[in-house]
Amino acid sequence: MVLFKRKKKDHLLKLERNLITISNSKSIISEQFRTIRSNITFSAPKEKLKTLLVTSSLSSEGKSTNVANLGVVFAQEGKRVLLVDADMRRPTLHHTFRLSNKEGLSSVLIKHETIQKAVQETSIVGLDVITSGPLPPNPSELLASQMMDTLLSIVEQEYDLVIFDSPPLLPVTDARILSNKCNGTLLIVNRNKTKKADVLKAKAALTNSQAKILGIVLNNSTMPQKHHYYQYH
Repeated sequence: MVLFKRKKKDHLLKLERNLITISNSKSIISEQFRTIRSNITFSAPKEKLKTLLVTSSLSSEGKSTNVANLGVVFAQEGKRVLLVDADMRRPTLHHTFRLSNKEGLSSVLIKHETIQKAVQETSIVGLDVITSGPLPPNPSELLASQMMDTLLSIVEQEYDLVIFDSPPLLPVTDARILSNKCNGTLLIVNRNKTKKADVLKAKAALTNSQAKILGIVLNNSTMPQKHHYYQYH
């Protein structure tokens, strides 16, 4: 049964920002996202990996950019993908995909909106988004609620893969709550910014939450000179 129907929208003809997997799909960086896609696929049993959390130790490590581009490459593979902006503190996915954030995840969790109405399509075939919605005063409590469990059970039936963007691990508890609910967790590490001690703290926090850590993505890592020029992932 199809719960969510994609509707045509004229504004979706605009190019999403910061999505190199669309603007330059043949670049080395885009190929790296496809490599990550393959690694994620092989790192967990297919029948169990329905929900994936992407997080980081601290802010500004590139997790939201990774979420958006991973969503694109999984959709390009033919999967039906849902991105959920569970960062109800500093959300960005509505900017990336040029979507309205009037209603979203917070609206669903406080039962002001249905899940079906909160889902928005993108211009990428097979890729939908639930934005964060209005910023609530209690995001951690909402993510730990029974309504969050209900949302998970519904979207898992409709989509091949649901990818969650979340706040960083160390400042707040949101990502730890979600990591316990998701089938796998991907940790983004900024090579030029993140300290080893913070990565170890983040790993410990995920372990204590009984998260299944699928791996780490090293962000802002310079490619070897043999590629003739430098690019960053």
